[in-house]
Parts: sequence; C-alpha cells; structure tokens
Amino acid sequence: MFKKVLIANRGEIAVRVIRACRELGIKTAAVFSTADRSALHAQIADEAICIGSPAAKDSYLNEQAILAACEITGADAIHPGFGFLSENASFARNCEKCGITFIGPAPESIEMLGDKAAAKTAMKNAGVPVIPGSDGAVGSIDEAIRLAKEEIGFPLMVKASAGGGGRGIRLVERIEDLEPQIIAAKQEALSFFGDDSIYMERFIVNPKHIEFQILADKQGNTVHLGERDCSMQRRNQKVLEETPSVIITPELREKMGAAAVAAAKVCGYYNAGTIEFLVDSDGNFYFMEMNTRIQVEHPITENVTGIDLVKSQIKIAAGEPLPFTQSDIKMRGHSIECRINAESPEHNFRPCPGKINSLHIPGGPGIRVDSAVYQGYSITPYYDSMIAKLITYAPTREEAIMKMKWALAEFIVEGVDTNIDFQLGLIRDPIFESGKYDIGYLGRKMGK
Repeated sequence: MFKKVLIANRGEIAVRVIRACRELGIKTAAVFSTADRSALHAQIADEAICIGSPAAKDSYLNEQAILAACEITGADAIHPGFGFLSENASFARNCEKCGITFIGPAPESIEMLGDKAAAKTAMKNAGVPVIPGSDGAVGSIDEAIRLAKEEIGFPLMVKASAGGGGRGIRLVERIEDLEPQIIAAKQEALSFFGDDSIYMERFIVNPKHIEFQILADKQGNTVHLGERDCSMQRRNQKVLEETPSVIITPELREKMGAAAVAAAKVCGYYNAGTIEFLVDSDGNFYFMEMNTRIQVEHPITENVTGIDLVKSQIKIAAGEPLPFTQSDIKMRGHSIECRINAESPEHNFRPCPGKINSLHIPGGPGIRVDSAVYQGYSITPYYDSMIAKLITYAPTREEAIMKMKWALAEFIVEGVDTNIDFQLGLIRDPIFESGKYDIGYLGRKMGK
C-alpha cells in the first residue's frame, strides 16, 4: 500500500479523497493555489503545498508544479479526483515516468477513450450498441453532407471528438444548417480542447441518460455496480442524479451491465470508470462515452451497494485484486444526489462568489453531505460553482425523495446565492416524482 498520496485537486473531492486515505492509514499531501490558502482540503491534509496563482492553468493544471510537489512531500501516488488533470493521458504517463502511481487507468486507456470517435469504433468492435453515425472523425463538409443524407438522417448531433462537459455539441435538424453548425462546433472544440475534429451521430429523441459504474483491477477482473439515472440536465450539465433508475428492469440492467463490462475490457481498463448510455423509449440503449475517473455522483452508488469507490480506486492502484465478483454486487434501497451550487437561478444561473456568513448543513439518518465549505469560507470566482453534494438514502424511492425535500428545506447558506430552492422545486416536480423525465425535460420546463 502507498505511504503517502498527493491529491491533485481541490474542493469536496479533495476532502473526500483525504478522508478515504485516512481510513486506509495513508498520509496525505494537498496542493492549493494562492486563492485556496484557507480551503478545507489544504487545512485537513497532513501537509499542503502552494503550487501557483489562482488561474487553473497556473496551479491545478500545472503538471510540473504538481509533480514537483510529489518530490518535495515524498508522495508515491497521485489521486487526480475529477476535472482538471483526471483524464489527461499525458499527465498519467508523466507520473509513471517519475515513478509515481497514478490512481486511475493506464494512459493508453485514457487516450483511447478520450477520443470520442475512436472510443465509438472500439465499442462497435466489442459488440456494444452504438448510436448510428460516422466511423470516426468527419474529414470534410462534403463528407458530412453525404453521411447525413445517406446514412445518419435528421435530426443529428455534431460532437467534438475530444469533447466533454457539453462543449462542442450542436443539434442539426435540417441539411441547410449542417455546415454552419459544424463550423461553430469546430471553433468551440478548438477553443476548449485544442482539437477541432468532430464526428456525427443520430439524435435520439427524448432519451434517458443512464450510466453504469464499473470497477476493474489489474488482474483482469471487472464488475459493474449498477446504473445511475442522470437525465435531469440543464444545457448538457447534470443537475441531480438517482439510483436505481425507475425505467431499468432487472433484465435490462443485466444486459446493459454486461455491455459496460465488455466496454471496459476491450480497452484494457482498470480502476473506476463510468460507461454512459442513452436509452430510448423502447428500451434500446446506445453507448455514448466513457469517463475515465471517479464521477461527481459516485456517492449514490456507494449508498446502494455499500462499496467505497474511492478506497477501491486506491486499492486497485496499489495492485490489490477486487475482493468481490459480480454475483456479490447487490443494489439495496434508493439514493438521490442534488448538486448545490453557488449560483443565481434568477439570473440565468450566474456564478455567485462571496463569503458564506451563515451555514447550516442538514443531517439525520440517510442524509450525507459532501462539501468543503464552512461558515466564514470565501467562495472564489476562479473555479466550478459547486459547493456541496446533498445525498439521501432510503429503502424506497418515495422515502429518498421525502428525505431530500426536508434536507433541502433545512440547508441554509447565507452570504451567497445558491440553487437550493431551484433543486427543491425539481424534487417536488410531479414529472420527477413519476420518474418519467428525460434529458430534454428540464430544458422544456424552463422554456429553453
């Protein structure tokens, strides 16, 4: 097992990893920017090192500074959390070169799955259902027009090959809109990812976004831990998640889970990962992408399976085999997660940095809050606006919803605007309560 793990991240995920390391008896080292000197993760780690100025490119994306921090602290492993460098194959490879274990998959797996077009080709070869579309990146406008007319049809999606987080995506409903939307998607992709290659696929009307959590060790053992329903989205960004999904039957779960395991195996994947699918109204499912890291919404899977995903990541990276097989995995009860953001829904969800003057975090049986904020903490304008994850767990979905209603009502943050009331409105929404929402529901509800 590792002697010391450096957490190359910030916020609640950094705190989450530090706590997992403590339970495993591992020392921790935190890194922080000058804007995060008072951040909780920098205070509770065994040691902390400043790695640069507030801009992410100068700190949390600064590979050389992070690797230097490993050398200074004597850390023998790095946990990247999510975001920042967590899906950066070059960083993972540089960790290996420096003799530091990257707590995640092999660089080759990150590389393959980071290219959405290449990942789609690999899935087809593994027999995993994929959305009909281009075989890899589209080379020219003329090729795009031919594919749209002869093979894909309309509506279709134009997507950045190196994309993620809803960037570089365009819906095209008519042939005359195809060229300008491709140009717009390529420009956005180049700006955000440094790669303007795009691919195209059929647009599945009003699908569910269902993802499967997998764990795989270095000995070739791979299991799935069931699904999460991530269909409540605003502008391709997840707002809340739940497990299990009301639309997934035991038979469909078994079929999709087997496809998720096959997807991981074809990539030689190990550690934690998530296979994301779209599921249409007829129960057909299609591979969308694979995230090669821990997910924001991982706590709900932990609740229903009883498996600590972050500790599992660390143990796998240290070479330990999975202590369970697929037949050992049981989903019990229901869990929901609401993302609490410092933002103003009344002003188009504008981020709201500032000082938290008063804070009351809800508690009680079945209530979990993953956060890194505290009373008196100042939220900076430099990073993501998420300040907490509120998670409920109960034997039934109805009870988990009821717990979430009361927990949101008791969650008090003063000094900054938050989306707590917005989340409370969603939890009380009859369509959410019915489970009949899809990825377009929130956009339709908000008239956008």
